[in-house]
Amino acid sequence: MSRVLVASNRGPVSFSTADDGTLVPRRGGGGLVSALAGAGEVLWVCAALSEADRTAARKSPDGRIDQAGHDTGDAAVRMLDIPAATFERAYNGMANSTLWFVHHMLYDLPGEPCFDARARRDRQSYEAYNAAFADALARDAAPGAKVAVQDYHLALAPAMLRERRPDLRIAHFSHTPWAPPDYFRLLPDDLGAELLAGVLGADHAGFLAERWASAFLACCELLPGARVDHAARTVRYAGHVTHVGVHGLGVDGPALRSRASSPDVLARETSLRDRVGDRRLIVRIDRTELSKNIVRGLAAYRELLTDHPEWHGRVTHLVFAYPSRTDLAVYRAYTDAVLRTAADIRAEFGTADWEPLIVEVNDDYPRSLAAYALADVLLVNPVRDGMNLVAKEGPVVSRDGCTLVLSREAGAAADLGEDALTVNPFDVSQTAAALHQALLMPADVRAARCARLAERATALPPRAWLAAQLAALD
Repeated sequence: MSRVLVASNRGPVSFSTADDGTLVPRRGGGGLVSALAGAGEVLWVCAALSEADRTAARKSPDGRIDQAGHDTGDAAVRMLDIPAATFERAYNGMANSTLWFVHHMLYDLPGEPCFDARARRDRQSYEAYNAAFADALARDAAPGAKVAVQDYHLALAPAMLRERRPDLRIAHFSHTPWAPPDYFRLLPDDLGAELLAGVLGADHAGFLAERWASAFLACCELLPGARVDHAARTVRYAGHVTHVGVHGLGVDGPALRSRASSPDVLARETSLRDRVGDRRLIVRIDRTELSKNIVRGLAAYRELLTDHPEWHGRVTHLVFAYPSRTDLAVYRAYTDAVLRTAADIRAEFGTADWEPLIVEVNDDYPRSLAAYALADVLLVNPVRDGMNLVAKEGPVVSRDGCTLVLSREAGAAADLGEDALTVNPFDVSQTAAALHQALLMPADVRAARCARLAERATALPPRAWLAAQLAALD
């Protein structure tokens, strides 16, 4: 039985099936993987996300894929074989199409949301999905163990786990924003109450920024019987007290710089520089996710070129995006809108010897690191974001210093806003003006600001971030 357990939808490894039917593992990335690297005796409980994952889980002793010989980076991993239909409704129907939209405030309110019978079925699957995690954690946890439950996929799991194992010390961490009360109330009343009560099953509820923690506390005031103390950041509910904390996840500076010096990254740097010449570079690295605001960012670049023709031939915008949630029609449509807008800009401004805009939508991490290294300007303009690690990674990897144009609606603005050029993500003209200002910034000023950004970006690297959550349970 384990003394420390971590639960998340996605684990440290995923599988695909080769032509000969063998399972091919692929190590995952991200802050949580970094946090658990070398963290000692930790059991990671995650869901099987694909049919290949489910096959791997079934072929492993009780889902322990580390015990089946797969490379999990020295992590003990139990992968849960949740029925495919249940997972699909819980993940895409409830988590990604409801909770994500609420917390990022993405709904087009005249037409959505519409909580009908199908939504109720999705909710039942979400409850079953959370219960599967609670059952696994309850079974694997040693008496008095610490359990760190991650994100909106598992908002119900803390209360379910406390009901099963009241001896455990439970933390829940939200990697997304938390919706303010007026927007949170879009949810059906009983669903909103269930989500709040679910998180309040934890001893410690963590958030990436102060404003998200404050929004959660304000929403808890909607819950009958809850007593909220904003000064102490506590909520007493159902005879239990939950402490609310803020842990602004940063990046592992030495590891990131080391990876950025790898031969594959340096080769991509050379290729990019050969392609764009000595032009100034405005870079964005994103997923094709609705909240990332890529289309408005492209519109701002177009306005920059319209208002300031002196930049024609002297600047190139690199937009490197990772496909996101392609099984949802609204995301496919958004990707199409990004590509259409990009094509219009190239058609309007491109010349035989100048490529004003380069857009690539595929998965290429070394390419992203190369772009960070070369960027003169890094554009990060989400409509709403829990943190946004791109804003932190870019300054850390930058070779000569980049200017960060940053949305005030990103959680990272709380850490980085002093040395970034902050913008309203809905104000295209303001963003265009900030890009112009960033391009004009003297090199020594840009380098000094970037150095301060990098220092703040590495203040709470992943391992220290997870340790802070676990320490809060003491």
